[in-house]
Amino acid sequence: MAQVVTVKKVDGRITTDIDIGFLFSTLRNGTYTLTIKRASEKRSINQNDLMWLWFTCIERETGTPKNDIYDFYTKKFLQKIVQVGDRMERCVESTSHLNKERFTEFLKKVQADAAAELGIHYLFLRIDILRTFTNSSIINSIINY
Repeated sequence: MAQVVTVKKVDGRITTDIDIGFLFSTLRNGTYTLTIKRASEKRSINQNDLMWLWFTCIERETGTPKNDIYDFYTKKFLQKIVQVGDRMERCVESTSHLNKERFTEFLKKVQADAAAELGIHYLFLRIDILRTFTNSSIINSIINY
């Protein structure tokens, strides 16, 4: 059975979420492989709130419901090809599966597309200025982007 251990290094100090010595003591005799990879952080709540704020702004400008705007942009920018057996299918990835870096890339694409294709340029404004364009309650939960 595989065991996942979270290791953090801060200011030169290493901490783990479990006692490594105990973990090793539970192993049966044999050869094991230890792989360490950098963890990627899931998208932040602020990123998600900002996306829905933008989609609310686009909804107000275009009359298209924000959930349809979400579907439009995820289809446009988050398509992937999935192979199941011999079949290849085009699928749309949910933003909830994106890490912070990929979510940032997605937001930048939405921002650029809204400006280029829809003429909505104010998504480039800072959050405090963007407040003047919407009364959305989610703006209050966004501290900084």
